[in-house]
Amino acid sequence: MLKVDTNSPTFPFGMDGAPIRPPSPHIIPSMDESRLRKLIDDIAAGHVKPVDAMSALRTLPFESLPFATLDHHRSLRCDFPEVIYAEGKTPAQVADIFERMADRSDRVLATRADAAHADAVRQRLPDAEYHETARCIALKKTESPRSKGVIAIVAAGTSDLPVLEEARVTCDMLDQSTDIIVDVGVAGVHRLLAQTHRLHAARVVVVIAGMDGALPSVVGGLVSAPVIAVPTSVGYGASFNGIGPLLTMLNACAPGVTVVNIDNGFGAGYAASMINRIGEP
Repeated sequence: MLKVDTNSPTFPFGMDGAPIRPPSPHIIPSMDESRLRKLIDDIAAGHVKPVDAMSALRTLPFESLPFATLDHHRSLRCDFPEVIYAEGKTPAQVADIFERMADRSDRVLATRADAAHADAVRQRLPDAEYHETARCIALKKTESPRSKGVIAIVAAGTSDLPVLEEARVTCDMLDQSTDIIVDVGVAGVHRLLAQTHRLHAARVVVVIAGMDGALPSVVGGLVSAPVIAVPTSVGYGASFNGIGPLLTMLNACAPGVTVVNIDNGFGAGYAASMINRIGEP
């Protein structure tokens, strides 16, 4: 249990460990610089154990809006801020969330955003960039060094580009180096084999395919790197909007192939980035 001096609290906790409610019903106080400096001083003086401080940091703060609860400490726990899923939200809601996130973080990402979402965000934050094909709104205030390891992102066909772009933008926001390989589906497997050297150079491979969804199995049989398969909703009726390729990928005979949800380029890009970071110095 975290014990603090209640006369000069570092965190909004009482001596019994229960949170002290802030004056505002909407916001739990943020970990600003002065509060963080006080915490560091308390740790150095032995008043607060580091393990207790980390426990408190992992759970605070969050900010409640009438339509959302924003997790401002996601980057502390997961090394990247909370990502906004824009689909189903109004442009004003997305703009409100995006602006609040940008107040606390140097990078913000919204996925499944349309032009109206992007316009609303850019009215408040002109530096935000809308990636139309990826349907992503991205804001990166500072640049960080790129990963030394490369993530290859492979699409079976040009129709899979929206999902590929969502994966690429996600990797970019996580400072990952990527190599994009497009239109190498199994109907013309010689096109894929001509890119084998690029596949072998990658630390992680994301493979995106609709229709029959066979490409990840082929790639999995060519490389020693982990393969993240993404089924897309591209295809005729019997593909059932991506269920057909999803089942094909789940039944992949090549080892080392894992599968994310239909059209989930974000999930694949995020997972690939996490894997790639493990191999970084």
